[in-house]
This record gives sequence, C-alpha cells and structure tokens, in this order.
Amino acid sequence: MKVSVVGTGYVGLVTGTCFSETGLVVTCVDIDKKKINGLKNGEIPIYEPGLEPMIKKNIEKGRLFFTTNLNESLEDADAVFIAVGTPPDENGSADLKHVLEVGREIGRLIDHYLVIVTKSTVPVGTAEKVRKTVQDEIYKRGTDVEFDVASNPEFLKEGAAIQDFLRPDRIVIGTDSDRAKKTMERLYKPFLLNNHPIYFMNIPSSELTKYTANSMLATKISFMNDIANLCEILGADINMVRKGIGSDSRIGNKFIYSGVGYGGSCFPKDVQALIRTANEKNYPLRILQAVEDVNHSQKEVIFNKIMKYFNGNLKDKTIGLWGLSFKPQTNDMREAPSLVIIDKLLNEGASVKAYDPVAMNEAKRILGGKVEFVNEQYEAILDADALVLITEWPEFRMLNFKILEKSLKNKVVFDGRNIYDMEEMEEHGFDYYAIGRGK
Repeated sequence: MKVSVVGTGYVGLVTGTCFSETGLVVTCVDIDKKKINGLKNGEIPIYEPGLEPMIKKNIEKGRLFFTTNLNESLEDADAVFIAVGTPPDENGSADLKHVLEVGREIGRLIDHYLVIVTKSTVPVGTAEKVRKTVQDEIYKRGTDVEFDVASNPEFLKEGAAIQDFLRPDRIVIGTDSDRAKKTMERLYKPFLLNNHPIYFMNIPSSELTKYTANSMLATKISFMNDIANLCEILGADINMVRKGIGSDSRIGNKFIYSGVGYGGSCFPKDVQALIRTANEKNYPLRILQAVEDVNHSQKEVIFNKIMKYFNGNLKDKTIGLWGLSFKPQTNDMREAPSLVIIDKLLNEGASVKAYDPVAMNEAKRILGGKVEFVNEQYEAILDADALVLITEWPEFRMLNFKILEKSLKNKVVFDGRNIYDMEEMEEHGFDYYAIGRGK
C-alpha cells in the first residue's frame, strides 16, 4: 500500500516514518523546500529519540520519500493523511486554515478513490469541513471522483513517539464508510496482528476523543498542582500524598506529579480549543477552565519563591537555570514554563545563565541574547546566586554537592520538579524549595 502524509512537523514526520517502518510506501509532503531537502539528506528538523536512524533506514530501503509536490505523492496512493499544524487563534480555537488549504489542493488533484484522513488534532466537525472543501473543488473541475474522509487522531508523547506509534495503547479511527474502514484496517493490519486495540467509531466521537484525552491528563496535572499548593499551607508533603493516592488502581500513578505546570504543543492548545468549542455551544466547561487557570498561575510558583527568598529584590542577581524544554527528551519549547519564569526573572533585573541537554538552539532562537547559554550544567551555576531546576532531565538527578558549594554564591536550590531529596539537601546545608513540600 502507498500513503501520502502532508506536513512534516512532529506528527507528520513520526507518522510517515513509522508507517514506512511497517512496510508501507510513504511520501511525506511539505511546502518548505529547505526542510524537504534537508530530510532527503538525513537532516532531522525535530529531536525525537530513535527517529533519525529510522528515517535514514527507510529512505535506504526505498519505503520513505520526501517531496514538495503533492500531486506526485498522490499517485497510486490509497490514503492521504493531513498532518499540518492547527495553532490556536487569538480566541483559543484551533486555526484550520492549513488543514482546509490541504483539502482544497487535494480536491484540485484527486483522480482516483482516496481516503482522506485528518491526523492533525482538530475540533469536532473538521472532517465534514474537509469533505465539503474537497467536494467543492471536484465540482469546480466538472468531474466526479469518489473519496471518503476519516479521522485518525494521534496519541504520541514527545520523547516516546516512536514507541507510542509502533506499540500503541489504542488506535482510534472515525469513519462513516465501510470502504474507508477496510482501507484503514489494511493500513493498520500490522498493529492488529500484534493485538493492539483498534476502535472504530463515528467521526465526531473520534475527533472529540483526542481533545478529551489530553484534557483529562491536563486536569490530573493541574489538580495535583492545586493540591501541592495546599500542601504548603497545611504542612503536608505532596510527594507523600502522591504515593498514597497513586497506589489506588482507580487513580493510577501517571500524571500526578506536581511541578511548574504543563506546556508543549498539545495540552495548552487542546485545552483551550475544547473550552472554546464548548463555549460556542453555550456549554461552559467549568472544570476545564479551572485546569487552564491553575496551569497559568502554576508557572509563577517557583518565581514567587525566588522573589520571597531574595526579599523581593532580584536586581543584579544571577540565576542558574537547568532545563528549558517543556519536558525531557524533546527540544520543544512551545508553552514551556521556563519561558514564563525567565521572562519574570529578567523583568525584575536578574540575569539568567541556562543549560539544557537538547533545547539550547531552539531556546536561542526564541530568546536571542536575553539569556546566557552555557555548554555544561555546572557552568550555569558558576557565581550564580541560586540554582533553579525547571526540566527534570535524567542528568540533573544526581547532584555533585562539592561543585554546587564551590559555584553558588548562596546555598539555595529551587526545585521545580521535586526530584531532589529534601533531607539530603538539608544535610549538605542547602536551603531547598520545591513544590508542595513545606516551603
């Protein structure tokens, strides 16, 4: 089988590459000539563990191709996946202009039966908009070409996307056509053989499933952050509370870690979009709005602790920052809590020295010369007034206390992810501030 994947961003690139890994012939399409030329030469525009060697292998095997020519990619294709960006509008709703433009282009080019699949995260009703857009273009041509539209949302975690795609918890497909269902079953046959669950449903349910999944996970994070803040008031320890509730199988131990708030390309955008969709139907999602509000305020919690420690005066203070990406194993800086914290520190007159194992180039692109970027984690705290941990990369977990003591002007650590042992920090004479652990 042959498929086309339009869009070589995070979702499109992982989707196309993993499909080629299962034996499909895949052509990935993008209008960015520089990106496509780079991909042909093995230059990967995103950081995702395992992706680069998989791309190179499948290019060599003749199963994975890259082009800027959509028409070329549709030749003999059984399905085309739309995996372009859906950034939030100013009002928080998903911007569908890129999705619908791809639909228009497909409608101008289609000459045989295709299943047109929305892979991008899109609001309920988008598949129908795509269907109408394609059909309108076909009518303009004075032709009659059969096609179907399906919804196939992705559930990829950045940093574990290859694993998530090849060994999925579930595959969700929305379709109203038996013919399209058969095509999608053939595409996903390798996964069915390995007993990975596949759920067929109507298209609106499929579209809503993606938003609901991300919103539920975001809700768990904000709920635990809210409880963490209450822990500080009551003298409880959120890490102990987390262990106490995580052993309950009805709750589980995932996404119940407190910290500086969630970020990334999915949770903030999808929560906002679902809130907007509900508001348009005059049904406000009150719980989800609270999730959004808590997350915004949570990104300021560590900053407020720093301000309190320095008696409200950060002028001429140097803050050493560990971690910039919104989470480990990615260079994604979208909605990263580090950006909020850095902005507030700079506005108070502090200077920032920062280190991240992977996200430095992306951070430099966003922040420019506002921050001093260093090449090694302990260089970030040399002559700094405080250490602030934002992203829990594995290499940050074991502290060299001798270097800390020699490098820092003040023996103080602000832990935005609760990864350090409070008693150990105190034994070495450090003032230690975490989230929901008494300070």
